[in-house]
Amino acid sequence: TFYAYHTRRGKVATDEIGILPGFGGRAIHDGLTSYPQYGCAHGLCNAHHLRELTFVEEQFHQHWAAQMQGLLLDAKASVAEAKGLGWSGLPESDVVEIERRYQAILDEGFAANAAPEVAADAPKKRGRKKQSKAKNLLDRLDKHRFEVLAFVHDFRVPFDNNLAERDLRMVKVQQKISGCFRTVEGARVFCRIRGYISTVRKQGGDVLTALEGAIRGRPLHPAGGS
Repeated sequence: TFYAYHTRRGKVATDEIGILPGFGGRAIHDGLTSYPQYGCAHGLCNAHHLRELTFVEEQFHQHWAAQMQGLLLDAKASVAEAKGLGWSGLPESDVVEIERRYQAILDEGFAANAAPEVAADAPKKRGRKKQSKAKNLLDRLDKHRFEVLAFVHDFRVPFDNNLAERDLRMVKVQQKISGCFRTVEGARVFCRIRGYISTVRKQGGDVLTALEGAIRGRPLHPAGGS
């Protein structure tokens, strides 16, 4: 786990933090506009999609959203079952069927969110036409379908980025309790300590032993991840 402090949010910060530039793996994220600017492979967090689909179903009463939820959860269960059997991937026929259902659900969604007809003599409005949240979600699911279903095509890819969300929890707790950091150096020290503790826990180490080793000048050097 690596934390870093920066006064900005977005590409300026991630460029200076220095992990994503030149990164050769796959980044799993929530689709923030700065992330696709990096040349690595990408995957979209489906926990975020499930929440958005729930909103569309409850607020707009659009059945396609519930269908897409069901498909994503069915695909997740199929992948988990295949992993449990020791398989390295789903059968091609299963992947084709998932993609077929995905397209059919998108088609239904776009039909439910078709743009209203505009009279030929109606005055044209300037600027970009505002879309509903349902249509924005449909466009993302359509344009980035491979990133949405990356966990189906590659078993190394997680269904969501909840691990990162959990890693951020203690940072948010500190922010909620203290409100801020007194100094930049204090923020950086906090990031280093939290990152060290989080990494030790992930790799099954004893936190107190690892902290004692760091204080004595013998810090744990964790194994590299993929």
